Amino acid sequence: MWFGTFLSSIGSQLTTVAVGLQVYHLTRSTFSVGVVGLVALVPLIVFGLYGGSIVDAFDRRKVIITSSGGLFAMALCFAIQAWAQAEQVWLLYALVAVQSGFWAVNSPARMAILPRLLPKELLPAANALSSLANSVGMTLGPLLAGFWVSWLGFGGTYFSEVVLLGIALTTLVALPSMPPLGDVRRSGLASVIEGLNYLRTKPNVRLTFVVDLIAMIFAMPRVLFPALGAVVIGGGATTVGILSAGIACGAVLAGVFSGPIGRIRRQGLAVLTAIVAWGSSITVFGVIVGLSSGPTADGGARWLLWPAFGLLVLAGMADSVSAVFRSTILQTATPDHMRGRLQGVFVVVVAGGPRLGDLVVGSAADLSSESWAAIAGGLACMGLVLLLGFTQPRFIRYDARHPEA
Repeated sequence: MWFGTFLSSIGSQLTTVAVGLQVYHLTRSTFSVGVVGLVALVPLIVFGLYGGSIVDAFDRRKVIITSSGGLFAMALCFAIQAWAQAEQVWLLYALVAVQSGFWAVNSPARMAILPRLLPKELLPAANALSSLANSVGMTLGPLLAGFWVSWLGFGGTYFSEVVLLGIALTTLVALPSMPPLGDVRRSGLASVIEGLNYLRTKPNVRLTFVVDLIAMIFAMPRVLFPALGAVVIGGGATTVGILSAGIACGAVLAGVFSGPIGRIRRQGLAVLTAIVAWGSSITVFGVIVGLSSGPTADGGARWLLWPAFGLLVLAGMADSVSAVFRSTILQTATPDHMRGRLQGVFVVVVAGGPRLGDLVVGSAADLSSESWAAIAGGLACMGLVLLLGFTQPRFIRYDARHPEA
């Protein structure tokens, strides 16, 4: 299943980049490319919540295989529309929306199945491996997409995802049957509401969502990268690419060297520490950016690009560690019959938080500067997380040996 997740991650990134390039090729509009994210977000939220109730109501093996089959079919549709030269932006938007809906069901099913496959002592290691697979996919997928679009065209690039997802689908066949356990509820709105009510009464699990939203809304710097490349550090698109890769590179490093995290028992404290490290890295990143005097005479990047990149690598490592422990707390402190619905909420938080962050940090940069937006966001992140730590001592005392929701 991990190998399949790895291939799926590469494939999804291939399509994400290729769709953006194809939409721009058809429209020559950056706004139209931005609409792709909005089109994907709506079904992600809806089916993230509803899909969690499906995961809790049906055999999880069947849910994973069915939703993976849907993703495979959508990848094939992308390839067919490119080969047929349909050249209709609305068709691309529709395919993106349906694909996002399948992914919103598939992702919580994959996460909810791990506690049924492994003892809880191995869950941090399993989540670290999952994070590593996703991070490598986020790094390798865009690189391959840029090369393959120029070499194979849009149809060939989309078909490469068909091949990857086809292999990934075969890896799921060997999974054992995993029917729902405990109090099984029929999927639907009532089941979703029941999951949200359960979350409201479980402070430790709820805090894993709250602290991630704080980190992503106040201190996600990716919306600043185009301006940094254009007028602050210089270097244009190359600088944007380097900075964008920084957080992903940090996540890969955290995954490679993640062995010791399996021995950490105070996982709530580890989450707060990692998010404070994220906020402090973004704060110093803002200071470094503020020291730049603009592009060089020929438009190139200042040397400050590299310490800025290094701080984003550190931020990416901290974010990865936080994600591993947040996932582990959710999986171990939640009963099996609720796990799918809360994993659905997790998907919505992970997807929606950075997009809200783009709005908040981008607005702060317009009101002040890119540097001050990063500094203020990092400080706000640290301050709010530390405040939660002082007011929620149960979360700090959370012990993996005695998980308590």
